[in-house]
Amino acid sequence: MKIILPLALTGLVLSGCATVTRGKNEDVMFTSMPAGAHVTTTNGYNCTTPCALKMKRKDKFVATFERDGKTRQVHVKTIVADGGGAALVGNVLAGGVIGIGVDAASGASLNHTPNPVHVDFTRPAPVAKPAEEDAGTS
Repeated sequence: MKIILPLALTGLVLSGCATVTRGKNEDVMFTSMPAGAHVTTTNGYNCTTPCALKMKRKDKFVATFERDGKTRQVHVKTIVADGGGAALVGNVLAGGVIGIGVDAASGASLNHTPNPVHVDFTRPAPVAKPAEEDAGTS
């Protein structure tokens, strides 16, 4: 009985592999051509390019770049990172069900994409594509 509690605590501590090794935050880089664009994100951050902001790994957001009266938006999403997937497998192999939950809740197994987030004001703004209609509807 005396050995069960220390083993359980050790398992709990080691179970959140990605949270421990990668952390809950990630530096997201913002660049523009030319430099000096003001960036505002939908999760409340802002900076002037080139810059980096520490973002929660699980947060998706839209970055709005403004320079010389021009505005561009970039949707930044999250994807499972190579290292995050390996940590998930490590959790499964080690029986770390709690670790899987911790990593999922913290977003530690995710990366932002694109990163760096870049806008080129020297080129025309991309044309927005209209939403495609569902096939088979009439």
